Amino acid sequence: MTISTYICKNSVMKRLVLIILIAVIAFIAVWKLLVNKSDITQNLPKDKPLLVGKNTDSFTRAFSVMLDSYFALKDALVEWDITKADQEAMNLKKNADSLPVNQIKGDSSIMLNAQNLAGSISAEVKGFEGEKNIDQKRRAFNMLTEELYNLVRNVRYDGEPIYHDRCPMAFNETEEGYWLSNSRKIVNPYLGKKHPKYNDKMVGCGEVVDSLDFSKK
Repeated sequence: MTISTYICKNSVMKRLVLIILIAVIAFIAVWKLLVNKSDITQNLPKDKPLLVGKNTDSFTRAFSVMLDSYFALKDALVEWDITKADQEAMNLKKNADSLPVNQIKGDSSIMLNAQNLAGSISAEVKGFEGEKNIDQKRRAFNMLTEELYNLVRNVRYDGEPIYHDRCPMAFNETEEGYWLSNSRKIVNPYLGKKHPKYNDKMVGCGEVVDSLDFSKK
């Protein structure tokens, strides 16, 4: 082997060793980078579901006032008192329109839903006031009850337990109707105390189909 051949082979070996060394160093660097990235990812806080906070006291008071006007409207229907029912309907509309939905604690969608439902209640009350006889008013009352029931659930009202009641023979003795109450006792606003056929014998007709008590949540 000539000296020039030896030098050439030695140079090639050095280059090969250098290339291998660079590859090993690059592999180690990439491996450490991936390991560190994995550790950082594992230490990041996990996404948590959005919690609904407790509503402000002023919102709960305003909601309670609105419910009281609804309960007064229900009681007027129990008594077959159209004049009183219209007065309480006006109070319900006023309280629904002034409900401070901006004080609701929770996702913005909850606030938007509450605003829409309060608007629907106000619109249903206007329809109630436009009806001329008590049968038509009771049908309007049934529709606004559904909106109010959804609103109670949406904002998770925790001022007191609310009961969702059903009458199986509210209309034409074959169609069901619903109402809300703050008592488990059934006092039926669809048949009432002065029914032309039953008088007050069916005022206790009905059942509780749901109870909402968000104060325990």
